[in-house]
Amino acid sequence: MSRIVYLNGEWLPEAEAKVSVFDRGFLMADAIYEVTCVLDGKLVEYAGHAARLQRSARELKLALPLDDDELLSVHREIVARNSVDQGMIYLQLTRGVAERDFVFPPEGTPTTLVLFTQTKNVLVNRAAETGISVALLPDLRWARRDIKTVQLLYPSMAKMEAKARGADDAWLYEDGMVTEGSAATAHIVTSDGRLVTRDLSRALLAGVTRASILELAKAHGMIVEERAFSPQEALQAREAFITSATNFVVSVVKVDDATIGDGTPGEFARVLRNHYVETRRAAAI
Repeated sequence: MSRIVYLNGEWLPEAEAKVSVFDRGFLMADAIYEVTCVLDGKLVEYAGHAARLQRSARELKLALPLDDDELLSVHREIVARNSVDQGMIYLQLTRGVAERDFVFPPEGTPTTLVLFTQTKNVLVNRAAETGISVALLPDLRWARRDIKTVQLLYPSMAKMEAKARGADDAWLYEDGMVTEGSAATAHIVTSDGRLVTRDLSRALLAGVTRASILELAKAHGMIVEERAFSPQEALQAREAFITSATNFVVSVVKVDDATIGDGTPGEFARVLRNHYVETRRAAAI
């Protein structure tokens, strides 16, 4: 069965959805995106993802063609049209079609808005049961990682390099400190049980799941430190894990050739994952 996608106000079979070769998303990567998880046919943490989309748009002076109510309605309708019980909704917004030029097109040029779904069992995640390994790689991305743009070439290259080294994913570092994973927030738990994750800045994306995990950790009495940590500190950690919209919480059990803890998913990560799924599933809209 072909997916139904949303393209500039139209609902189309995926084979009929076409974007111009002169679209700036294609020519310049002049575009942002957002991904929302779906559980039980409902949107998980939608408000956080919508707010981050709005922020990305403001930072790049991109005009969203839908207001808040319309955007929520489109998200709900694409779930219904594709009968998604579990999976993801991807939204991509570009500056639209214009003559190729580094200068932005005139204000009022219509943007291009696309939404599509991916069906995936996000609750059953083998990686959450076994943990993952990560390779440490230099962070060579542009300096505005706080904007969720479609410039994903280097994260893709990093993930491929990690795979070539026998790891599942990459953790990126810059100036001697870990920034984040290729597509997730990096966290460690110190030997005395403190949760450490990098403070927000232009160096990394403000993860929606990150914010919820910090909230849950504090509610369960954990001391949370928002600060940078070094690869060496990660190697000495009691636990390490990643968070993202579709992985929720997944333990990191190996960094390069070093085993983290006893090499199995840690208790803190397990508890936080369970509480995250329970609370956010109940609050989905």
